[in-house]
Amino acid sequence: MKVLVVDDDEKILKVLVTYLNKEGYLTETAQDGLSAIAKVDKEKPDIVLLDVMLPGMDGWGVCKEIRRSSNVPIIMLTARVEEADRIIGLEIGADDYVTKPFSPREVIARIRAILRRVQPVEQKGEMQAVLQFGDLILQPHNHNVIVRGTTIELTPTEYKMLELFIEHPKQVFSRLQLIEKVQGYTFEGYERTVDSHIKNLRKKLGEPLGESPYIKTVYGVGYKLAGEQHA
Repeated sequence: MKVLVVDDDEKILKVLVTYLNKEGYLTETAQDGLSAIAKVDKEKPDIVLLDVMLPGMDGWGVCKEIRRSSNVPIIMLTARVEEADRIIGLEIGADDYVTKPFSPREVIARIRAILRRVQPVEQKGEMQAVLQFGDLILQPHNHNVIVRGTTIELTPTEYKMLELFIEHPKQVFSRLQLIEKVQGYTFEGYERTVDSHIKNLRKKLGEPLGESPYIKTVYGVGYKLAGEQHA
């Protein structure tokens, strides 16, 4: 697995690369936004660690550019402690964020959690069955998502969330349940994190503003699938 580490602080780069290499990951580095975008295109990393405060184009701008052509998992590294600042990255397509100062072990744990979600699932040597709910089709063996006959691109977090809904079509999930089942851990501000992922997921599913044809808000509780599942 290859990790692209993007940070203009050479000390942070060195620490992260050292820990990642010890854990068996290949690493590439970049110290500015344009270099990061170029390396995503050239090196095809399996995941990106992306600092927010970069010279020139900041991390948010880099994330937007990467999302134009790639659904590679992105973990934002940010020294900003305000919840609104952290949520921005999630709303533009990041999968997770880690607040500085951080433990390298925490970063590696987050990487492992996301990469587990990315890898196609096989059960007993056979590909997992296709999942369908109405005109939504999920193909777990390659993480393809088809909506009304059109394939759409989801981030790993969005895919896992949709998969969870379809596997449990009648269940209402609280925000805490969603973040624990999808991310594998909880953290301060997780409620807004879930709302950001749901907002992005609805947009990609082509849902108009107002009542959702796919994901229903159960006020005071959480979210569930709307409609009936096809046999």
